[in-house]
Amino acid sequence: MEFKNQKPIYLQIAESICDSILAGKYRENEKLPSVREFAAEVEVNVNTVARSFEWLQNQDVVATRRGLGNFVNEGARESVLKLRRKEFFEEQVPEFFRTMKALGVTLEEIIPYIK
Repeated sequence: MEFKNQKPIYLQIAESICDSILAGKYRENEKLPSVREFAAEVEVNVNTVARSFEWLQNQDVVATRRGLGNFVNEGARESVLKLRRKEFFEEQVPEFFRTMKALGVTLEEIIPYIK
């Protein structure tokens, strides 16, 4: 996995897991790789992956079953979509409009691209 500097690594790992859920690689109630397995796979410290799983738990995407590991929650796909929509409207849309303003682009100029 290749990481970017703009965002903490644990969030990038969490986003990658979310991408895998949206793509159907991990399904509801399916066991995820262990923290150690995942850390080895993406070549990061186990604590970083543990933090990713903790963040995903707080977002109701995964759950830890004591003694069994981490599993994808029921409704995880919908939770991920809700998170992504929130990020889109709170981060990407404002950035888009800031860029439009800086470039002097009008809404009328954008409409053909939306269609």
